[in-house]
Amino acid sequence: MWDTLIVTPFINVLLFIYDIFWNNFGIAIILFTLLIRLVTHPLMAKQIKGAQAMQEMQQDEEWKKIQEKYKNDKEKLAQEQMAYYKAKGTSPFASCLPTLIQFPIIIALYQSVIASLAATPVEVLNLSRRIYPTLLDVSKLIPLNSKFLWMDLGQPERLHLPFLSFGIPVLAIVVVITTYIQSKLIQPQSSNPKDQTAMMSNMMNLYMPFFMGYLALTLASGLSLYFLISNLAGIFQYSLLGKVNWRNVIPGRKQPVAAKALPAKSKKK
Repeated sequence: MWDTLIVTPFINVLLFIYDIFWNNFGIAIILFTLLIRLVTHPLMAKQIKGAQAMQEMQQDEEWKKIQEKYKNDKEKLAQEQMAYYKAKGTSPFASCLPTLIQFPIIIALYQSVIASLAATPVEVLNLSRRIYPTLLDVSKLIPLNSKFLWMDLGQPERLHLPFLSFGIPVLAIVVVITTYIQSKLIQPQSSNPKDQTAMMSNMMNLYMPFFMGYLALTLASGLSLYFLISNLAGIFQYSLLGKVNWRNVIPGRKQPVAAKALPAKSKKK
């Protein structure tokens, strides 16, 4: 069912774009990524809404009182926190949901890229069975051109320079940086860094870039290209919506605290 409903349609969409745009598999992956971003835009809007709810929560006097009351009882604080979320109609996982939903897409895209770049007769036969004959002519597509810039999209990416004895994983490095920027832009600023939600967000923002970088380092560069374009598209979407938190990107930088209004002096009679 996974192959029929997810991987096979992905393969056909990729190859359809490839067939239209000059038989360039790199461009096909870029356009496919933008298409995925467009389809998942409602999820991204929900992510931003969830982040805003977290931001408002940190400024809510009711929540601050709960934190103060149960600061020495973590179990009770966690219970009260979940009750607070339920009362406010929000979820601590709302801002993480699109990231988690990306994983099935990543797996399906990886399988699609590897299957599309068929090299052996058996792989070519398997690919031809997956292609919709009413949509594509497999005889005109295979073998696919897997070269894009300096990369072979079916292999892990390395940039080889004449004066170095090793290849530089450029895409993996850029994927780590852009994943970090994207996750920090949407993260709400917490007034209490020890808060459970803030700690969970900080852990995700720390581990996720390196995890994505590891995948980009070890798997096919076609997948790394998807990571990079998806991150850049996400940053662009956040910017267009005016919901980004640029101050979060710089480690240790705090949000400016609004100045408190001074009490008006009474006039002398």
